[in-house]
Parts: sequence; C-alpha cells; structure tokens
Amino acid sequence: MAEPSANIIQVDEEIPASDFEDEGAEVGSINTSLTSVSETIIKGVIGEGQRTYAAYGKEEYGFPMDDKELDRIDLCHIKYSALLDKRLFLAPVSEEPQRILDLGCGTGIWCIDVAEEYPNSEVVGVDIAPTQPEWVPPNCRFELDDIEQEWTWKDSSTDLIFCRDPICSIRNFPRLMDQIYKNLKPGGWAEFHCVTGVLQCDDGSVPKDSHLQAMSDNLGISCAKFGTPVDDPMRWKGWFQDAGFQNVTENVFKLPCGPWPRDKRLKLIGAWEQHNLLHNLEGMTMRLFQKGLGWTEDEILVFSALLRKDIKNLNLHAYWPFYVVYAQKPYGPGGDPAAESAPEPAAAPPAADAN
Repeated sequence: MAEPSANIIQVDEEIPASDFEDEGAEVGSINTSLTSVSETIIKGVIGEGQRTYAAYGKEEYGFPMDDKELDRIDLCHIKYSALLDKRLFLAPVSEEPQRILDLGCGTGIWCIDVAEEYPNSEVVGVDIAPTQPEWVPPNCRFELDDIEQEWTWKDSSTDLIFCRDPICSIRNFPRLMDQIYKNLKPGGWAEFHCVTGVLQCDDGSVPKDSHLQAMSDNLGISCAKFGTPVDDPMRWKGWFQDAGFQNVTENVFKLPCGPWPRDKRLKLIGAWEQHNLLHNLEGMTMRLFQKGLGWTEDEILVFSALLRKDIKNLNLHAYWPFYVVYAQKPYGPGGDPAAESAPEPAAAPPAADAN
C-alpha cells in the first residue's frame, strides 16, 4: 500500500489508527443540424449504464451529468466545506476580488456561495454540461465551454481562478495552468481542490486483497488509460511552479471513507463520504471500468455489490487524500514589492479531539 504523503495535515488522532456523436441526429440542412446539436448538448447523451453524460467538449468526461450525479456534487460541496472548516478557498486573497472564475463548476453551488459572500465580485462558472440553476445571485453567471480549448477570455482579467474535483476531465494540466497564468491579473491567485482515488490507511486495517483496495487500484489503471491519471493532484504543486507561479502552497487533508473516526466532525464527514460511495459507485466507475478495464456492465455491478460490504465495514480505517493547492501570479516589475514576499499560509482546520 502506498505510503501517505509527508505533508498530509493531521486533523485527528484517530485517523492515523472524444467528441460525442449524436447517432440519432437527422442529417439535413445546417439549421436542422445545429438544432439537433443544441438539443443534444442540453440533454446530454445516454451512455454506459444508461446514465446521461455531457455532450460538449473535445474529450469525454468520465462522470455522468444526470440528476443523481448533480445531487452527489452538491453533497460533496457540503462535505468539502466541513473538511475545510466552512471555507470556500484557502488562498490569502487580501481584498474582495473583482472577478472570480470557477473552472468545471458542475451544479454551480460553489459559484453561488462565493457570489453571496463577495456581492461586489463578478463570479463566472464554466462547464461542459449546462446543469446550473437559472435563479442565482445577480453577480453570478454561467458559461458553456471546454476549458481545455484555447481560452477567449481577456488576459490579465481575473483575480481568483478556482477548480475543484477535475477528476476524469483534464488531460493536460500544464497547458491549463499556462492559460490560467495568462488570464490572472498580476498578484491574482489560482486554487485547485481534489480528492484523489489513491486510497490510504495508516493502521494497516485495510487488507491488500480487499475490494476497497481493489477499487483504488482499478481507478488508478482505468483513469490512466482514460488519459486522466487519478493521482494528478500530487503533481499540481510542481506544475504550478513550472508555469511561473510563486507562493505555491500545498495542503493535504484526510477525508475518511466512512464514519469510523471518533471525532464528531470527521465522523460526519466520513458518513457523507460513505453515502457518496454507497449510492454513486456505478456513476463513478461504469464508464471508466468499461473503457479502461474492458469490464462488462454485469461485472461492474457484481464488483460494486462486493465493494459495498467493505464500505460499510467500520473496521477498515481508509481515507482519501484531499489536495488543496493554491498559487499566486507574480506582480512583475513595477508591481507591489510587498506582495512578492510569501503570504501567511492558510491555517488548517482546528485539530480534532479523538476522545
């Protein structure tokens, strides 16, 4: 089993124990084709396991975009908020940002919360799936776009660029970070959050032959074949540095896979994650395991049934590393000299009492 990162923040003493084709589209005039494509983008396409997937963007996204998936994303937002002590981001932004950009905004829930917290900021969420609500704060809006394509936003125009859980979606992070660098104002911040599927356990309670460990191993293999390695967050810090960012800071939190910690806050977070895993396994694995491992739908369903037994077993003290990496674009010559010095690092959530 992989050794946990040396930089993982200890928050509890208990934790250590392709282009889509619309096959049904009618071939005809340009207007007919455009109408068909537009409807497909809005509704998505039915794919593996009869789940609905996004139909926009150059590459396939590994997760669905149907109502069940949207509920999962909103639950994850609550879970991550609790993990980060109710903070939306950790970057030490000194003033209220004028423009905030959320890459891969999903349901738009983070955008809505940050727009309410910063009412004088313009908040823009972008995603390949049009799954965001119509009723939002007046300073919040959403755009349909593929962030891996060439950006059309004005350079040096954004104060904060945020991206959370870009699992199975980004195939070239260094290029994305170069575009982020260009789009940020001098002194602006970028911040990425993500759970990795690299399972960790500090007390040896997860057997190597368990289905829980097999899920992690299979995620690693299938995501790599899908072109989106599940351990990419472990390389974010270096990629930000290579892109020219300064004050690059990496925090790694432990997200329990179930309600096994004694601490009440982490027990609740673990319960949310257990619910996430028990009720959304097929959405997380169906497309990945079929395309990456060559498994049939029946094989995935059988594996999921066995895996759920491990997820319910509170004697398995497993957790996912949750990476938070933020970085600042330098001010450059003639900028703010004071800002070139390293800012105060963001404090970790208060240490949990295991007793």
